[in-house]
Amino acid sequence: MKLIDIFGALKKDMDFIERQLYKSIEGGDELLSETSLHLLKAGGKRLRPVFVLLGGKFGQYDLEKLQHVAVPLELIHSASLVHDDVIDDAGTRRGKPTVKAKWDNRIAMYTGDYIYARALMMATELKNPEIHRTLAKAMVQMSIGEMEQIRDFFNTEQSVRNYLLRIRRKTALLIAISCQLGALAAEAPKEIHSLLYQYGYNVGMAFQIRDDLLDLCGTEKIIGKPPGSDMRQGNITLPVIYALQEEKLREPLLAEIRGIHAGDGSGSVSKAIDMIVSSQGITRAEQLADRFIDKAMNALAGLPEMKPRAHLKEIALFINRRTY
Repeated sequence: MKLIDIFGALKKDMDFIERQLYKSIEGGDELLSETSLHLLKAGGKRLRPVFVLLGGKFGQYDLEKLQHVAVPLELIHSASLVHDDVIDDAGTRRGKPTVKAKWDNRIAMYTGDYIYARALMMATELKNPEIHRTLAKAMVQMSIGEMEQIRDFFNTEQSVRNYLLRIRRKTALLIAISCQLGALAAEAPKEIHSLLYQYGYNVGMAFQIRDDLLDLCGTEKIIGKPPGSDMRQGNITLPVIYALQEEKLREPLLAEIRGIHAGDGSGSVSKAIDMIVSSQGITRAEQLADRFIDKAMNALAGLPEMKPRAHLKEIALFINRRTY
């Protein structure tokens, strides 16, 4: 089974979700609708809605209900990207100009706020307090994760544990609840949405580690932004932390990072990237991503043997070998 087959099986329902995404930001202010639409039209994998729909397959599958989880989760993710681009001073995302680049920082911040509000409005259509509590808690944790990332910009003394806690909040939790809330909205048994949460959490951790690896090993054409963007912004990721643990590399790599910091991210990062790629940092980060995927597979093993379980397995495998 290939990922394209999974998306093909869900195409009709995902087309509906895509239409609802666009519809959800209509009305209100004309400029905010335009900036929000610009972001959504830049595309994306739409993994979170896919996880919602697959989670819903383990209960009473009802697309009319599930849209009120799938759309808000993708909107929350999208809103966080708009804010990220302001913090990171990013000019492009997915190969397209960011909202802050095409308009300005103020409009980008209000665009993110607007999308968050639209997400919450849509979620209230489901009269299930547990869904609302779960969404709210995840948004709080995402905000804390963002603040931790800002606090740790260019912090070369941070530990692997610091990094893992940060990506748990920034990335993994939203993927985890995407799997969980689909099942919850479909009234699946509690043990089912608990296992789906565990699956999503571990897949989310692997997803972010792979994303950080791609930032160092990918090309601008593939990843839609210049390689080393994280380092320019001061975001010290897992492969960098591992590379800094190597005695021979530590001092020269620290010197490169200090130079990048002093140049306010405008200088070349190629030497630093070469050092990291030549270290064990890439391999060790890949191994940790593998371990998270193994944990995701263990969670899947507890689910009923049916097509959605096979689909979730294939998505996890894709995430751990993705090149874009």
